[in-house]
Amino acid sequence: MVTIRGRFAILVSLVGISGFSQGMLLPLIAILLEDQGVSSTINGLHATALYIGILIISPFLEAPLRKYGYKPVILIGGALVFSSLFFFTIWESIWFWFILRLLIGIGDNILHFGTQTWITTTTPVHKRGRSIAIYGLSFGLGFTIGPLMSPLIEVSPSFPFIVSSVLCLLVWSLMFLVRNDFPVQDDDVQVATSKTTHRFSGAFKYAWVALLAPFTYGFLETTLHSNFPVYALRIGHEVTMISVIIPCFAAGSIISQIPLGILSDKIGRVNVLSLVLSGGTITFIITALFEHSLIGLFITFTLAGMLVGSLYSLGISYMTDLLPKSLLPAGNILCAAMFSFGSIAGPLLGGAFIDLLPEVSFFYIIVIFLLIITITMITKRPKPESA
Repeated sequence: MVTIRGRFAILVSLVGISGFSQGMLLPLIAILLEDQGVSSTINGLHATALYIGILIISPFLEAPLRKYGYKPVILIGGALVFSSLFFFTIWESIWFWFILRLLIGIGDNILHFGTQTWITTTTPVHKRGRSIAIYGLSFGLGFTIGPLMSPLIEVSPSFPFIVSSVLCLLVWSLMFLVRNDFPVQDDDVQVATSKTTHRFSGAFKYAWVALLAPFTYGFLETTLHSNFPVYALRIGHEVTMISVIIPCFAAGSIISQIPLGILSDKIGRVNVLSLVLSGGTITFIITALFEHSLIGLFITFTLAGMLVGSLYSLGISYMTDLLPKSLLPAGNILCAAMFSFGSIAGPLLGGAFIDLLPEVSFFYIIVIFLLIITITMITKRPKPESA
């Protein structure tokens, strides 16, 4: 069996390969459906399948984790992901692909819930921001590389799916080297009752502001990966360039993920969140002004990623600060659920915005959204339930 450091490395590797598959699927399928003449609204709706899957499975995750431990849960989630990716090569149908994306969402949420809860519950407070930033960095690296697979559809539409499936299988197999463990259970904490609904309501009560961060990240991630390729094609950009521009957002997050995590350990999570949200709002205003310039998009996507690309990991750290350990499994489920709500809202609102206001820059829907979240984050600052 591997050491604690080895376990951490395997967990973040699993997250990285999950990010790779998600980063590949969003623009790849958006481009394939656009080529088939599917409307941007339906295209955006199709992208929500993965996140609907995340929501479907979320209420059923905590009990199996407490009963069977982290390892079996992670193995099941990973197996569902790599098998579903392979089945994309079997039949090219919009509704069949919708079901597969939904299954990948279920598998990804199972995998992320297991790895995320394992890391948050075993990391010391003074290293929390750094460790979760590494977790986010791994996902960001995968997400950055994923869209680069899009041009491979010119070789074969099945090829990107096969590569992603095999890579997931290889990394997934490393979990057999890890010893199983179980989450902390503390019945003495007032809000940690035996009823799952009470744990969810307790976690939401104390950490709802922190949950806005994964909600916002989900909105941004799917909007930029699903709606932007459609919008970019319509304003004259080529597929090859789009597949290079999109990873700039995730690449930016890679640059700043760990520095922001360390900074949040020093000056506070909410202060860093307010800073990056404000900067992200300004950056997307600039992006709208330079959307026809490839160089402008490269620069602004990278800068936006450096600012708001770490929202998910910062949100997890903030949530962990606000909750007692017994509520962390529920808190991590709520993070995934809020990420999913944002991910569903993003493509739907973005696709409708493109259809209804074709003469207005698509990036203004992001600006409006970020502005609302920024004001809320700055004005609402809850006190931690426990250190």
